[in-house]
Amino acid sequence: MTMDPISPNPGAPIPQQVAFDRREMSVIMSLYGRMVAAGEWRDYGISCLRDLAVFSVFRRTAEHPLYRIEKHPKLRNRQGLYAVVGMDGQILKRGSDLRAVLRVLERKLIRAVK
Repeated sequence: MTMDPISPNPGAPIPQQVAFDRREMSVIMSLYGRMVAAGEWRDYGISCLRDLAVFSVFRRTAEHPLYRIEKHPKLRNRQGLYAVVGMDGQILKRGSDLRAVLRVLERKLIRAVK
C-alpha cells in the first residue's frame, strides 16, 4: 500500500485515478449549461487519469478543446488544486476554490450575452 503525503488521512491509499466529485461536477455543469444556452459551448469530455482529472470544453466535437478545467491533487498545497487552461496551453487561472477559478470563464459569458 502506497501512502499519500498530501491526503488529510495519511493512511489513505493513493487513488488509482483522480476524478471530480459530485459537488465539483455540479459547479462545472452549472457553468457549462449557461455557456451552452449562450451558444458558446457545444460539447464536453471528461478524462480521469492517474495524476489529474480534466473536463474539456469544445465548440465543436471534432476540434481541440477551447478550455480545460483541471484538477491536480498533488498541487493542492502549492499553486492550487484547480486550473483553467486555454486552447494554447496557457493557464488562465489557478487556485484552491473551484468557483473562484471558474470566474475567469464566467467573464466570457458576460461578454457573450451583451
